[in-house]
Amino acid sequence: MMDWRRLSLVPYRLRLLLRAAFVFLMAATVGLALSVLQQEKQLSYKNYEGSFQKTRVQVAATLRHPTGQLALLNPQPASSGGALHPLLLPFAALDFDDLQKVQQAVAMSGCLAQYGNNGSLCVGIGNNPWAGGFIYVAGTFNGARLVPHARGDQIVDQAHRVRVKVTLRGQRYEWIAPFEESTEPQTPGRRYSGMRGRLTGFNAADVARAKAPVVKDFRGWIWQSPRCNQADANDDDDACARSAFFSLRLPIGVLQDALFEKRRPEWPPADLDRINVSLAVLAPGDGAPLLDSSTGPAAQPFALADLKTMLLPGERLQIKRLGDGVMLPPLIGPVESEDQSWHFVTTLIRHLPVDAYDVPLEAKEVIATPAGSYEVVLKGDVRSVSKSLGVVASRLVWFVGAMLAALMLAWLVIEVGIIRRIKVLIKRADDVGEKVKSARGFSETDLADLRGADELGVLATGLHDLLRRVREDVERENIRAEQERDMWHAVGHEIMSPLQSLMVLHGNDQSQRYISRMQQAVRVLYGHASPSEAFQSSELQVTEVELTGFLQNVADNAPCIGIEHVMYEGPATPLTARADEYSLEDVVTHVLRNAERYRLPGSPITITLHGSETGATISIHNQGPQIAPDMLNKIFEYGVSDGAGENRGQGLFVAKTYMAKMGGTIVAQNHAHGVRFVLSLQRGG
Repeated sequence: MMDWRRLSLVPYRLRLLLRAAFVFLMAATVGLALSVLQQEKQLSYKNYEGSFQKTRVQVAATLRHPTGQLALLNPQPASSGGALHPLLLPFAALDFDDLQKVQQAVAMSGCLAQYGNNGSLCVGIGNNPWAGGFIYVAGTFNGARLVPHARGDQIVDQAHRVRVKVTLRGQRYEWIAPFEESTEPQTPGRRYSGMRGRLTGFNAADVARAKAPVVKDFRGWIWQSPRCNQADANDDDDACARSAFFSLRLPIGVLQDALFEKRRPEWPPADLDRINVSLAVLAPGDGAPLLDSSTGPAAQPFALADLKTMLLPGERLQIKRLGDGVMLPPLIGPVESEDQSWHFVTTLIRHLPVDAYDVPLEAKEVIATPAGSYEVVLKGDVRSVSKSLGVVASRLVWFVGAMLAALMLAWLVIEVGIIRRIKVLIKRADDVGEKVKSARGFSETDLADLRGADELGVLATGLHDLLRRVREDVERENIRAEQERDMWHAVGHEIMSPLQSLMVLHGNDQSQRYISRMQQAVRVLYGHASPSEAFQSSELQVTEVELTGFLQNVADNAPCIGIEHVMYEGPATPLTARADEYSLEDVVTHVLRNAERYRLPGSPITITLHGSETGATISIHNQGPQIAPDMLNKIFEYGVSDGAGENRGQGLFVAKTYMAKMGGTIVAQNHAHGVRFVLSLQRGG
């Protein structure tokens, strides 16, 4: 009885096995897709979590910078009309009569609004009410050589002058400030080496009167560069355009009186956004203004709304002022809706289990400013993970569906083209067996080879060979990956060993200087989330550096790093300045590499040094293509590069950051046949 049951399953054994295999393949295809999708969701979540932390670091670093603090202190959008509204500066006051200090303050805070291609304006008030009720104005413009106004001359329209109007609380203030050249002697050896002088303020209503009184609290200075802006112009030509920088301190009586009305004055004023300031820089005569605020700015200062570009889709940034609990308008990352995924795919992805997926992502930072602290809360949106993965999965559904359809088609073809033929073969084999038994001409073992030699046997053999080849390929890939890992370990060992040997061999040699710079670079970058954060948070050891020998040493050793024809031109006597020697050498090296990259083949790179009573100026000049005017300031931003070679857009950003930490500045200027980088430092004691 048992033998009969076993024998009765023989005609169905291959058919059941084949159908079970197809069912298993389809289930395995769906399960594999779900497993891969779950792993991709886990990886996407981890990547999003890392991007979220990077966004938090970037937002916090931006807001801690004076530019970000300016945006925090002035959350209202900047005006787009001709009238300017003062901004609350992250400084107690501006040292308006010191060129380097006021330039550094307005540059670091980013309050300069661009007017056209040649002008800029910054209007603000200090964050300390006891500094006085003053409005500070600073800006730049281009013009011919300044024409001074003679003191005591009743006519002021024959000289360069500044016209300022301030309107607030029903009061109107208007001043005319002609330029009066300083009486200090010019630099010996040059007919014209730039101009500087005061902007003497007169009330506009009194300027036409004889012996008009000077407004004592009105203070202003103007400095004009001795060099022409045009590449083909002569510096001795009085008519060529030169850049000029000016700074003003405007006395506002209404604000000064309000400081003493209450025991604790309200500062900043509540109507700060309703204080209108207009300014025009006028040339001699009745010509068009050299700078006019009524034309409207071409580029606004940095605002909180610009942080949107840092946010990932769906992320929400909420800023609260801790002093009074005022919530600033939230910022939400833009959500792209170009590619839509199928609803059921998104739902399926959302229900796939992932570790810590349900825990909300949230980060808090407290930003301290001179006018109070702010709480910054960044909330992530993990739904973007499902959405972005759903778009990709929706595209893959077609491939998974095609695989299932191919399996179904193969099953149908096998059922019709093979199984049906096998059933016929079995029936005929049974008939043959009956005939053989009756004829007794053949033994039963003669049919064994016939039942095994069919299409299923060939398919099994082919499938076995295919799986064996796949297994061999995987084994070869694992062996190759292991070999690559061993190779990288060996490379790392071979790099570290010479470095350790160099530290011993060159302990008292000049090479120790460059090894120390390598160590300093490692200390700066180690343990930070991003290079920009590492450079901005680094601490420099500012001491007095003797620049003459320092620059001569840099020029002599430049060929060692592949920069030929570097010449130093400067005074032979020692000249000291306040700087960090290693960091200053990094700054000069980054500038030299940029000069090397763009200079004409075989042309020299010139390093010059000039000193004054309060500062020292290092100029690095090359011959080659000029920088586009709109890129003169952007080249110092992190990540800005021409994309050539392996440039990361990091060198000039490091140079600007280090110079700011050393109390100096760095600017790029286009000159005849090339570009000049000017580094300004404070003189030593």
